[in-house]
Amino acid sequence: MKLIKLNAIDSTNDFLKGLSGNGTVDDFTVVVAEKQTKGRGQMGAQWVSESGKNLTMSVLIKDLLIDINQIFSLNALVSLSVLAALKQYNIPNLTIKWPNDIMSGNKKIGGVLIENSIKTSGDITSIVGIGLNVNQTQFESLPKAASLSSIMGVQFDKEALLLTLVASLKEMVSRYKAASFPDLWRTYNEIIFKKGIPMAFQFPNGTQFMGIIKEVDSFGKLRIVLEDDTIVSFEIKQIQMLY
Repeated sequence: MKLIKLNAIDSTNDFLKGLSGNGTVDDFTVVVAEKQTKGRGQMGAQWVSESGKNLTMSVLIKDLLIDINQIFSLNALVSLSVLAALKQYNIPNLTIKWPNDIMSGNKKIGGVLIENSIKTSGDITSIVGIGLNVNQTQFESLPKAASLSSIMGVQFDKEALLLTLVASLKEMVSRYKAASFPDLWRTYNEIIFKKGIPMAFQFPNGTQFMGIIKEVDSFGKLRIVLEDDTIVSFEIKQIQMLY
């Protein structure tokens, strides 16, 4: 693992993407920054993080996905690897809120952002961005946010946590490459936030409806059972869960 440590950068994903585009970069190269000025979440949403308190990192993964239809499989792998790492620190009630929020109970403690580039040869290179609230304890205007420290009541060693996360991700990727993860989607769907519980959802225009999460399919769509027992699939950002 090649580790690049930065004090401040606009985005670790963009920095690693630039390195990858300008030459040969080793698989599992990791970029970590104490501060991101333009951190992003899903669909361009801003990721706000207090300088020096949290873990903002990106990992380059090559030669894993061989088909564009497998892209969300990496999202599932990364999510499972993050949860596996956090379980080693006894973080309670860990789930994934579709599509990429890392939850402890009803609080968001992190997120995943994966950006893929497809070459003319068909090769797919992925930049895996992981943001994790670690030692920050104040989240002004973010009532649904928390950190490992605020949940556990102790300060965490970010360096040790980084190494644990990367080791967990490597293990998951290795299992996937060896085709020894046949239950990927079953395992992933077991940890979906609020699965099987009647919940309110909202469309961008404000219209609300009730439904029950059935599963996330292999294309990353959320399948919801509606009140008339029909099952409808939704794309990312088509709906918002109200909780």
